[in-house]
Amino acid sequence: MRKAVVMLALCCLAIGTAFAACGFTGSGGNQLVVETFGDFGYHDLYARYERSHPGLKIVEHVVSYDDHHKNLQAHLLGGSGTGDVEAIETGYMAQFRVMADKFVDFKAQGVDPGRWLPWKAQQATSDDGKLIGLGTDVGGLAMCYRRDLFAQAGLPTARDQVSALWPDWRSYIATGKRFMAEASKDPKGPRDPKDVAWFDSGANVFNAIMGQAPVAYTDRGNNVVVASNPAVKQAFDLAVDAVRAGESAKLTTFSQQWNAGFQRGSFATVACPAWMTDTIRQNAPQTSGKWDIATIPGGSGNWGGSFLTVPKQSKHPKEAIALAEYLTAPEQESWIFRTQGHLPSEPALYSDPAVTGYTNPFFSDAPTGRIFTTAARKLRPQYQGPKDGDIGPLIGQGINRVDKGRQGPERAWRQVLKDVANATEP
Repeated sequence: MRKAVVMLALCCLAIGTAFAACGFTGSGGNQLVVETFGDFGYHDLYARYERSHPGLKIVEHVVSYDDHHKNLQAHLLGGSGTGDVEAIETGYMAQFRVMADKFVDFKAQGVDPGRWLPWKAQQATSDDGKLIGLGTDVGGLAMCYRRDLFAQAGLPTARDQVSALWPDWRSYIATGKRFMAEASKDPKGPRDPKDVAWFDSGANVFNAIMGQAPVAYTDRGNNVVVASNPAVKQAFDLAVDAVRAGESAKLTTFSQQWNAGFQRGSFATVACPAWMTDTIRQNAPQTSGKWDIATIPGGSGNWGGSFLTVPKQSKHPKEAIALAEYLTAPEQESWIFRTQGHLPSEPALYSDPAVTGYTNPFFSDAPTGRIFTTAARKLRPQYQGPKDGDIGPLIGQGINRVDKGRQGPERAWRQVLKDVANATEP
């Protein structure tokens, strides 16, 4: 709850950057409001920051992915209602980058964009050179798999041998057919074969494949190319082929049923950007030691990642800037990776033994530091346009319709093209 207006002198200790301009005024009281769309792993960091800044209270509001970004756009256009710090996911950054005049320019505050991966910093840089977002994480891709389910199906369980099963996505789908065939041979075994699938969702397989494409939904001229880019249709067809082969658990990502699927062992593999490791751990803590991590088919790619921004509507912009810089400083990004699994977007950390040498006990002591930093070094940056945040979910919905038997592939694709055209028309 927001407190009444107060004038409060803060002890301004330096953490990463100076906490300047001590003294809160206005309706925000002594609070800074952080708006996010998921668990960024900041709760302990908030508490640590509050202890070093007596009197400050950080309040975090979390809403769904789509609602968060829609709310932010509405508040920016309406002139009020934003938080002091707003998270933006990479798929939406291009949409907000064209509204750079409504955000604080971190470069003008002395922040060096060179701290981040060049393509990461570029995603948050407007055409006139304003840096409106500080990179949090990147979604370097790997493949998480259940060692116990692989063993039951007669597949190898060692991560190097598992990686060798799928040098490409067709090999991954072929391995899935082998898994499903073996899982169905012993209906009186420890689990009903109808309850286990190869992967969680056709839409997630599509997302991972598209995360490796040189061009996705928009070209560098900001033209939507979903209908003309063969990579989009190829990824759609590959995901649908796997769905029609019976390899999907038919779950909708982030739904309650999807969360429960981790607990029940409803699928043997899941495309695994770095942030997914913490999602698995939180949803199914009792499965510790049953999971491991292999290379993603194709070897690299990116799915997700975010930024912290400070809208000019913030009543405490200097304090908000200081908090955003603290949360994205190398020390904090390293800590978040080691505790939450979110891969830093600052390449200097890819040579830090604390990151590269980290092994994750939940995932059978997999060398997650080496796996994900290697994937991040290999990935090719992908241009994202202002409408990409809207386009991706529409294609995922089309695959879900096939996944759940509501449409055939051709009809689903036609509807995808129609939905994308409607969503992106001027």
